[in-house]
Amino acid sequence: MTKNLLFAVLIGTSTILNAQNSTEKELEGIETPEQINNYLELKKSKDNKLITFNEEKHKTILAGELFKLPKGGIKTVTSNFEKTIYKVVEKTKTTYYRASYIYLDGSKYNLTDLNTLRTKLINEYKNGAPFDFLAKRYSMDENANKGGDLGWFTQGELYATFENEIINKNHALNAIFTVDIPENNWYYVVLKTHEPKDISEIKVLKIVEAIN
Repeated sequence: MTKNLLFAVLIGTSTILNAQNSTEKELEGIETPEQINNYLELKKSKDNKLITFNEEKHKTILAGELFKLPKGGIKTVTSNFEKTIYKVVEKTKTTYYRASYIYLDGSKYNLTDLNTLRTKLINEYKNGAPFDFLAKRYSMDENANKGGDLGWFTQGELYATFENEIINKNHALNAIFTVDIPENNWYYVVLKTHEPKDISEIKVLKIVEAIN
């Protein structure tokens, strides 16, 4: 009886290990976007997905361990009920930019009054007023609630004229300047808050399987 029970346990353990090895073996051959899409279609589940981790935004222990893996590296996390397999399918570095702004709606001001207000805001900042305080008080869009902070962004995410002024005009760190987009009645005071930064990103294929 004892031998039979031991044999059953060994068989069950072997089955689980083989299932784990089988999935991990399958993932070893998954590399191209087409292969990833086909595999996710085959393993259709809301838990199975392709995830992008950003080294600046994702600070968890798991993210840190995944960033240490090489491209193609696999990590398996097992609980009592399921196992989750992560495969790093892409590793890149992307240049990010960051600035804060105060937006003024040109349809609410004549140009003379608008420029007078912008001059006032710039002088207040240079005389010690925090930019986020000025943005919360004067900026005329929802980003005022964040003190005007854009957060980290990549080229191509923002309106081209506005983005080009921040990225390509060689403004020094902490420079404050204006941007006009008269065709849209958009007028800005902008503060360059950070230097451009290359941030590592990884794309990770996540597969979750139940343990029977």
